[in-house]
Amino acid sequence: MKPDDFVCLCFHVTRRKVVSFIRVEKPKRPSQLSQCFGAGTGCGWCRPYLERLLNDSLSQPVDLDSHSGQPQPKPATKTAATAEMTFEQYKKARSAYVSNGKGTPPPGAIPIDPPGESDSP
Repeated sequence: MKPDDFVCLCFHVTRRKVVSFIRVEKPKRPSQLSQCFGAGTGCGWCRPYLERLLNDSLSQPVDLDSHSGQPQPKPATKTAATAEMTFEQYKKARSAYVSNGKGTPPPGAIPIDPPGESDSP
């Protein structure tokens, strides 16, 4: 997924917002990500993805800056835990999740695709 794709489709929270929230606020538990514009508090579909984003950030190695001696995170690398899917694949999987009765999006959420809708225009 791209940085400006929605991670939380219920509350329109982008991946960029979540990553920035993690970097600035340094949450310790996945539940604290709900403070980022309500992410994860709607249908529940995005919770595993939010948890992976947090775990990936917590597991990133840290180097000490040679000039200031301050901790500096190493550049992020793609791991198996964040194997990416396209936004359309993510949205379609969320539609299946909701259609199977596993969550209920709040009013104003990005609508789910009707079951059986084809990928072709």
